[in-house]
Amino acid sequence: MKTMSNKGTKVIARNRKATHDYHIEETFEAGIVLTGTEIKSIRQGKVNLQDSYARIDRGELFIVGMHISPFEQGNRYNVDPTRTRKLLMRKKEIDKLLGVTKVKGLTLIPLDLHLRNGFAKVQLALGRGKKMYDKRATSAKRDADRMIQRKLKEQNA
Repeated sequence: MKTMSNKGTKVIARNRKATHDYHIEETFEAGIVLTGTEIKSIRQGKVNLQDSYARIDRGELFIVGMHISPFEQGNRYNVDPTRTRKLLMRKKEIDKLLGVTKVKGLTLIPLDLHLRNGFAKVQLALGRGKKMYDKRATSAKRDADRMIQRKLKEQNA
């Protein structure tokens, strides 16, 4: 499991729904192939990871459904906002992901999009879909934790 250091990293967009809908098993970081106007839009924060996922096609990794708004000054150089974009990872890592997604039935979900040293990176997670009762249990646990924190805060104050 790779961890992200905070040095030179700026999170642009987060997929908040991912942790609600999936049990996260492992995370990976991948580069992303972009055009000039797309990276300018990303630097302005005009990106949405909602309902996006990654898939492996012929040994290459792609992200599907990620929306990058067209750059305002981009005119004819702008591309389709929801086009499929290629992700950059080592062949060994892609083969590992392919095996895990085929055998265990896991899904590749983007957790966040961030800039590291000027380059756009996507943090991908291997996730197993939650059932409705899992979502309810997670929500109930979060509410209980909030209540406990509130009570502790009242006692200390």
